[in-house]
Amino acid sequence: MLKQICIGVAVLMGFLALANGVFMLVSPDAWYFAVPGVTDTGPFNQHFIRDIGLIFLFVGTAYLVGAAEPRYRVISWAAPTLWLGGHALFHYWEVAVGICGPSVLIRDFPAVTLPAALGVLLTLWAIADARSTSLVLRETYR
Repeated sequence: MLKQICIGVAVLMGFLALANGVFMLVSPDAWYFAVPGVTDTGPFNQHFIRDIGLIFLFVGTAYLVGAAEPRYRVISWAAPTLWLGGHALFHYWEVAVGICGPSVLIRDFPAVTLPAALGVLLTLWAIADARSTSLVLRETYR
């Protein structure tokens, strides 16, 4: 049951990241004005938004690859999780140094901190699953 939940969460995160990346690439100005708080971060920069859109395409693809291919799961979930974690830490840093108030952490939680936390949990589960699978295989072939 836990395996299906983890894979389902990874698939959901993959499709949401892909959708966000496509939105950023196709219509960066609409994305800039549609996402709460983005206009507070600085002036519109089409190039920057499209660069991050490409990253979201890679993030989404990596979660989907990991969901589909157990042998690549750990690396496919760990790599985008590192980026999502860094992105979340950057938001916390902005609050810590006074660039933003703490209320932005609550506003940004569903799109910034939650995906990073879910990515960490998925990656930890994938590591544990890979270890248990390799132990079963080793015991089977002894």
